[in-house]
Amino acid sequence: MKISATSASIFLAAGGTGGHLFPAEALARELLTRGYTVHLITDSRGKAFGDSLPEIPVHRVSASTPTGGVITKLRAVLSLAKGTREALALLKEHKPRVVVAFGGYPSFPGAAAAILSKTPLVLHDQNAVLGRANRVVARYAKVIAKSFDNVIGLPPSRKSITTGNPVRPAITALRDRLYQPPDSHGPIHLLITGGSQGARVFSTVVPAAIGLLDPALRSRLVISQQARAEDKEAVAKLYTDLGMEGQVELQPFFTDMPERIAKAHLCIGRAGGSTVAEWSAAGRPAIYVPLPIAILDEQTWNARAVERVGGAWIMPQEEFTPQALAGQLKRILTDPASLEVAAKAAYSQGRIDAAARLAQVVEDAA
Repeated sequence: MKISATSASIFLAAGGTGGHLFPAEALARELLTRGYTVHLITDSRGKAFGDSLPEIPVHRVSASTPTGGVITKLRAVLSLAKGTREALALLKEHKPRVVVAFGGYPSFPGAAAAILSKTPLVLHDQNAVLGRANRVVARYAKVIAKSFDNVIGLPPSRKSITTGNPVRPAITALRDRLYQPPDSHGPIHLLITGGSQGARVFSTVVPAAIGLLDPALRSRLVISQQARAEDKEAVAKLYTDLGMEGQVELQPFFTDMPERIAKAHLCIGRAGGSTVAEWSAAGRPAIYVPLPIAILDEQTWNARAVERVGGAWIMPQEEFTPQALAGQLKRILTDPASLEVAAKAAYSQGRIDAAARLAQVVEDAA
């Protein structure tokens, strides 16, 4: 029986990083158009979501990742227990029809509260390997929504549906801006991002690699690069020493990222679930450097899903040297046809209906 959305609330539980919050935000927007009241449970880092969707109440609960030594892990467990009590009180007050958890340990209190209150629980995982927090609660989920067809770590007893990873409307709009390879003598736009855990390696390797390129090729580059605030001045000097004034823009965070993705002829960055989803949705070729400290190595599996069809190149961080990157850039950037082929392959992997598909899964669970 179809549930009336006018009086129904749905809670989203998501970790405080963009990789979890961006798909949660995309789902929230879709649910709002369907008439639902949406709440977000997150940790202290989840401010961006509340700022971008001020009509959605944001509830911040205690949470911590259980890593490190015994004492640190014990404190984290106690913090998660406290957060679960806080989330349980919220669910008892608002009585949501469904809780949707997006992974990351800050989502655990909301998921645990759903289990304890017997509220239907839907999990969404952004990666090709089921995350640790989602693994803990997966056997209690009514359904698990996947971003990739093949996901490692799914419990065989749980129903799973491939929805894709929801991306922001500004990203889905890029589907109509088809990739145009660089002209033989025209500018080449590069976009370099580092994610929340590791922009520093890009700040050192990328300028050094570009310094090894032929000056004629280097003079054509137009670079947008994320760099940590504390690294920005040093990185700027590296490019200045190469004579690239006016060709490079450095920022810790780009507020107009969709537009920069649209202009990019080649993207370079980590392979988090949201990054792969956004660059694929836009149909932009990429060099992925998976985060080496990811415990489940999920970023490598994310990147392989695109590399397998020819839409990306993977460079493990231990092989991500200035010499290796320079060689890769020379091969790729001097062959516009290969860039166009890779762009079409990446485009084939993009899913722009993921938010609507996930919203339907949530409605069905209700």
